[in-house]
This record gives sequence, structure tokens and C-alpha cells, in this order.
Amino acid sequence: MVVALLATQCWVAIQWLGGLTLDPGATFRSLSLGLAYCLLFVVVIELFHTRSRLTLLLATLVVSGTLQAFYGALMTLSGVEWLLVGPKASYLGDATGTFINRNHLAGYLELTLACGIGLLLALRDGRPINWRSSLELVLGPKARLRMALVIMVIALVMTHSRGGNIGIFVGLVLVAGIFVVRNREHRARNVAILLSIVVIDVLIVSQYFGLERLKNRLVDTRLTDVVVDGAVVATANELRDDVVLQSLPLVRERPLTGHGAGSFEAVFPRFPDHRIPLHFDHAHNDYVQFVVEFGVFGSLPLAAFVALALFHAFKALWRLDSTYGTGVGFGAAMGIVALGVHAATDFNFQIPANAATFVVLCAIAVLAGHHTKRSRSRPSRVEEPPASGNAHRGLQTVWQSEMALAKSAAPRAKALLT
Repeated sequence: MVVALLATQCWVAIQWLGGLTLDPGATFRSLSLGLAYCLLFVVVIELFHTRSRLTLLLATLVVSGTLQAFYGALMTLSGVEWLLVGPKASYLGDATGTFINRNHLAGYLELTLACGIGLLLALRDGRPINWRSSLELVLGPKARLRMALVIMVIALVMTHSRGGNIGIFVGLVLVAGIFVVRNREHRARNVAILLSIVVIDVLIVSQYFGLERLKNRLVDTRLTDVVVDGAVVATANELRDDVVLQSLPLVRERPLTGHGAGSFEAVFPRFPDHRIPLHFDHAHNDYVQFVVEFGVFGSLPLAAFVALALFHAFKALWRLDSTYGTGVGFGAAMGIVALGVHAATDFNFQIPANAATFVVLCAIAVLAGHHTKRSRSRPSRVEEPPASGNAHRGLQTVWQSEMALAKSAAPRAKALLT
């Protein structure tokens, strides 16, 4: 997988040094970021190969997502509407956290939510479901993790991001279906955990935090004009499909070599269209943008990297010898699928924070795929020493204590005599 990432960076270097890019500065920036992602992947693989460290990494991502979610929801509900260091200029009424774009907060929460759900499943025990285990799930030590998931779900709904919410739903349903079908042991318990996430977190809690507005945005989406009896009764309110269609001539112009990593903003105006009155620096479709910028030569290694990460995640999910590995694989697969679906309508992979987190999740998928259940063999019993041995050690202990007492009393006796 490292080879696939490095192959893409080698191609970007060729674009930059060989004059194949139309924006050398942006291509050099993409090369620097790509090399940083490669190093990040290697660091995660090398440092978090133990269960305790991997749990710490997952918990850190969950805490980070919870803080982003809490801050974004707080700013929206309070009406303050601030970013990290200043007031928001756009997406007022939508949770954005410290991101400028609500879709990027949604993308980040997709990844951290997947880590949280995976950690919840990884730490489950093998006890059958009953009222005690159900009560412990709600009120026990895992309640803090459940609360973090609730906060992230609330913030995800409050972003009103259609792609983000559809992506997390598709990822959860798809991976959960495979997980339940494959894992027959304690199936009722696993179904109860997943249903509690969907029913409580999504359908009940989210009703009070903008689920209706999100539903209206989905229903009111129009990619084309609505014409009735020759008259336009409703105009299209989405330009993303037009941007994608207008990007196809760029793909046909340089299908193999691409126009240079990071050069979409520079090359897109070459094919103007009256239907696109706004300035677009990204294609709002990561797959199209990668082909436009990297070409087939640079895009195929990236696709291979993601496919291998997904393979390792499903490999961990498919195995039944490690409850922990199965849960972590569930979270990794869910996050990869969710952001992959969202990438068809947004540009989360162009945001360094989300791209770096995605690389970390791919590394977690590899670690989950290679996780093995630790042997829990019962320690052998130590033979009891014979009674004579016990008596000998007892006499020796008494003798040593008497000698220590005599040594401590000698200075006092000497002082009294003098």
C-alpha cells in the first residue's frame, strides 16, 4: 500500500518537473501533502500495532470528533456562529465546527463516527443479551462512548449536509448487514447494539436537531429545470452536476497524464458555460477531479490504495477469531465506504484534515486486518512447597527479624551505659 501511495507521488513529481502541469505551484503543494500522507501512513502502521495503542488512537479520533461536533452544535444553537478565530461569513444556521464548509465537518464526522462505532463493537464482551447487559450498555462505562456518538450524530444532522448524511447511512447499513450476516454468534446482541445506534441516535435524538430541514433539502434538490406544459415551474437549484459535466472535456483532453495535481481551479475556466455563473475551485466530485488532475497514471495507484485498505477492513470483519479485530474492521470499513459515497458530491479529499484522517483510517484498516487474538491460556499452578520447606523458611524469617531487632537496639543500650 505504501508503494501505491509513493507511485502517485512519483507521478506528481514527474508532472511538476516535466512541465506537464498548468499550475506548478499547486502541483508542488500537492506533492508536499502527498509525501506527508505517505509518512503519516507509515508512522501509524509502525507505532499503533498493539491493541492498547490502537485503542488509544481510536479514542483520540473519537474525542476529536466529539469536540468538533460539540463546538459546531454549540455555535449554531447559541446563535454566536463563530469559526475558530472569527465570525462565520457563510453557512449560517448550519454546524461547521472549525471548518468553513459544512460538508467538510460532515466528512470529518463520518470518519470519527465510524471509529466510535467500531470501538464500541470492539470492546463488546461475549455475554448473551439480557436486561443486565442492556442496562450496562446504557449506563455502564461505555455510556460515555455512547454519549459521544449521540453528540456527533446531532452535529452531523445539524450540518444539513445531504452527501454526509447519505454517506454515513449507506456505510452503516452496508457494513452492518455484512457484519450481522457473517457473525452468527451473539447475533441478537450485535443487532441490538446497531439498532440502538440507528433508532435512538438517528431517528429520535435527531428529530430535535434539524432532521426535518435535512429532509426538506433532500426533497427539494433539483438537478434540472421542472417543465410543465412548456413552462419552467421550478428551476434547477444545483450546479454540481453541471460542473462535473463541464469537467469531462478536460478528461478527454488529457486522459492519461492529467493537467497537473492541484490545477483544477486553473484549467476549469478553459471551457466556459453560461449555466455555471459561479467560480469553482474544485469539481465537487473527487473522482472526476482526481482524473482531471492526475490522469489515469496517477489515479489508478490511489484507487488501488483505497481498495487494499477496504480489503483489509473487510478481511478483519470477516474473521471470527478476534472480537476486537472485527469491531475495528467494522469501523474502518464503515468510514471508508461513507466518505467514498460522499466523495461523489463533494471534495473532502482536497481538505488536508479530512484527507489525513482518511489515511489514518486506512492504516487502521490494515492493522485490523493483521490483528490476532491474544492467547489467553490459563497460567499453570505452582506446586505447593513441602511442609518442611515452609518450616525452614519460617524459622529463617524469624531469625532474620530477631537479628535486625538486636542491631537496632544496640545503639540505644550503648547510650544508656555511657
